[in-house]
Amino acid sequence: MNYAKYIDHTLLKPEATKDQIDKLISEAKEYNFKSICINPTHVQYAVEQLTDSDVLVCTVIGFPLGATTTETKIFETEDVIKKGASEVDMVINIGALKDGNYDLVQKDIEGVVGAANGKTVKVIIETCLLTDEEKVKASELSKAAGADFVKTSTGFAGGGATPEDVKLMKDTVGDALEVKASGGVRNLEDFNKMIEAGATRIGASAGIQIIQGLESDSDY
Repeated sequence: MNYAKYIDHTLLKPEATKDQIDKLISEAKEYNFKSICINPTHVQYAVEQLTDSDVLVCTVIGFPLGATTTETKIFETEDVIKKGASEVDMVINIGALKDGNYDLVQKDIEGVVGAANGKTVKVIIETCLLTDEEKVKASELSKAAGADFVKTSTGFAGGGATPEDVKLMKDTVGDALEVKASGGVRNLEDFNKMIEAGATRIGASAGIQIIQGLESDSDY
């Protein structure tokens, strides 16, 4: 099993510089991570720098609040796909979910799925802001909208992934969707807990530490 391919090597800080993006790209190549996850402004450059590798470029849509309009999310998605992104992680309209406006939430996701034109779509439901019932509903809506993954968190809302949330989301979507755990996955112990709970992708800025921990494990 290639554990590095579970990891989206992530740098989404607003103050990220070109030098830091270059470092992220270099590390992703060295460790052969599944993708780098970066803000849209860096996508075109990153795609150019990764043409000689199988590391994908993942970016974010409606990030980090999810409160932009569906039309804006569709435009963002079309733009980054044109620039070469292979995966998009979109934030749901969290307020609409809490209002019970499920049609809006589903259409929001469907808009991004359509604009992604067959590329992988991960739906960030921001678990730390939701009740368990809302987490289940958001996962169901993501499945109904044709997404590929449900994802726990942005990492910007004061809470990250937990094994309990990953398991709840996986139990809800079954084999139809995969689950990405993101936010607070900082070491091998965290990584293992998320995988055991059902995650098949991990979003982390600590990917190198995780892999170094695996390399020191006799089972790696």
